[in-house]
Amino acid sequence: MGTVLIVIHLMVVVAMIGMVLLQRSEGGALGMGGGGGGGGFMSARGAANALTRSTAILAAAFFVTSITLSILAKYEAKPTDVLDQVPVQTQKTGEGGVLDLLAPKEEKTNDSTKVPTSN
Repeated sequence: MGTVLIVIHLMVVVAMIGMVLLQRSEGGALGMGGGGGGGGFMSARGAANALTRSTAILAAAFFVTSITLSILAKYEAKPTDVLDQVPVQTQKTGEGGVLDLLAPKEEKTNDSTKVPTSN
């Protein structure tokens, strides 16, 4: 369900970007829609109304899919806790605390120097 909704959402986004790019800008320098005379299939005003209406419909679809995706993400998410991901270590009795498990054990030699050893 979520994957299908994401694909629909992406198609709406691409279509909306195309509709916005087709519209006339305020100065008219960047727009491709409308054009001046020359036998177009729609008048400049009709093309602007159709593009504006199409953009509004795509924007509404964008909001609906966005809200639906956020609701799905909320209910499909499983809460996780950082402490649940830590592996449990068993501690032998009489060994000491947690910090003693981190430090390497030391052995004493005859000349009373300490040499660290690995476990």
